[in-house]
Amino acid sequence: MDQMSAPPGDTILVLDFGGQTAQLIGRRVRDLGVYAELVPGDADLGALLSGETAVRGIILSGSPESVYTPAGAVPDPRIYQCGLPLLGICYGIQRMTQDQGGTVAALAAREYGGMAVDVTFPADTASFSEAAGRFLAGFDPALSLSALQAAPAFPSPGLQSCTFTAWMSHGDSIIQRAPGFREYGRSVTGLPAVLIHETQRWFGLQFHPEVSHCQRGVEILAAFVFGVCRCKGGWTMERYLEGLRGSLPRRVGANPVLLLVSGGVDSTVAAALLLQVLDPDQVHLLYIDTGLMRKDETQTVSAALERSGARRVHIIQREDAFLDALQGLEDPEAKRKAIGDLFITIQEREAARLGLPEDCFLAQGTLYTDLIESGKGVGRKAQVIKSHHNVASPLVEAKRRSGRLIEPLDRLYKDEVRALGRVLGLDAAAVRRHPFPGPGLAVRILGEVTKEKCAVLREADALYLEELKRRRLYDAIWQAFGVLLPIRSVGVAGDARKYGWVLALRAVVSADGMTADVYPFPMKDLLEIAALITNNVKAIGRVTYDISSKPPATIEWE
Repeated sequence: MDQMSAPPGDTILVLDFGGQTAQLIGRRVRDLGVYAELVPGDADLGALLSGETAVRGIILSGSPESVYTPAGAVPDPRIYQCGLPLLGICYGIQRMTQDQGGTVAALAAREYGGMAVDVTFPADTASFSEAAGRFLAGFDPALSLSALQAAPAFPSPGLQSCTFTAWMSHGDSIIQRAPGFREYGRSVTGLPAVLIHETQRWFGLQFHPEVSHCQRGVEILAAFVFGVCRCKGGWTMERYLEGLRGSLPRRVGANPVLLLVSGGVDSTVAAALLLQVLDPDQVHLLYIDTGLMRKDETQTVSAALERSGARRVHIIQREDAFLDALQGLEDPEAKRKAIGDLFITIQEREAARLGLPEDCFLAQGTLYTDLIESGKGVGRKAQVIKSHHNVASPLVEAKRRSGRLIEPLDRLYKDEVRALGRVLGLDAAAVRRHPFPGPGLAVRILGEVTKEKCAVLREADALYLEELKRRRLYDAIWQAFGVLLPIRSVGVAGDARKYGWVLALRAVVSADGMTADVYPFPMKDLLEIAALITNNVKAIGRVTYDISSKPPATIEWE
């Protein structure tokens, strides 16, 4: 992470080969209280291990590629000579197998989703290494997470086997183990699932322990982090902030910094952080009212910035410009690009008007989820799910290349950002706000965006969120919002025919935004909220509830 000084304490390196859950591995390790840092899967290992960071182990992540094709990234060969414990997850163990002389191939029996895995423990503990025993302790159903943090040497005495539900997501499989590897776990389809080297501290899992659906996933990671790598806890958001306090002022110097704020959690936390870490006089906060905002958003943001101690706040109104740019556009990516391009144009124009130099620093509240969904993950193999205007725009790319881009949250998940906001002393209401997309209502209005549609959705969405708060459901939900569909439906209002828009309600629960489940609304609340919307927002004639999880859907509709 280029914004931080070397973190204090033990570190686990995660080699990112482009898998969508690569950052989730690091997140799980951090949840255990140990600092984890993602680096490209083919990064120079010598450079990584020669610094001040106390690396205790390396995890090789998953990937959408195959190890036997040119597209499959190959790690620095020194990884196998460095002497550190290695844990390969999915592609990671396939990579280790291929590199060490085994065979990986695509089989007809592909494994996806929840699947039973049988683990067998050696009867004679003298027949395998202490490190192997410490790793296998993570599979022991009798050992709690707290017990594993104490790094027990072996599973419970007399335990011969166990079965648990793992989370699979791979089309390739190991058909011949590399020399020295021994199989300890097998999936219900008969494929290797848990491998341990007989003499090296090398471990492999053909499933994803980082995914919440995997039983004992956190415990398995804890066994590696604490038992094998012998890490000590102590990583917190306080330490994250401490690193930024040391590195950001050195990097920025006395140069001005421009941050685009939206009122969302990410930009609010980024603003509070910059105002505390840097001289407030050098921090310029620019808020653009696009006409695509939530109800009363501009007034809310203005008041919040005043309370934050900001000295240079610039609020400008540009509703007409954004609606003109969106006229006739229906494709989601086209809408995102139009909004992103206009943001940059206005931002450059306002920076010039304020007298800021062209080489001033640009700051953003970018999260890692933004980066990986835009194909801008740490590694070079990330897939594009959807573009984010604060990631892929020409200005942002130019600033990134010139080293004038500051993204102090770019390795954090949403819940970590909220934790950092609490450390910074932000109001609870600001920290708890549900996520709101950068393009605003434009990606919650399917089809062409108009001023009238924005007004309809803005009222319906505000009513929805107000009701959630009144019913004390808001804080139980990760994200809730309304989506205006590009269809109208016939209905009855009194004795008259009504032809109104259809509104879809969305509410999900999640820990990090990478996966999400549908919020199980009490039916009474859902029915009453739907009736309240159709009774009070006259243009809406029908309300539906979206029951799609992520995956296969995304949280936002566009």
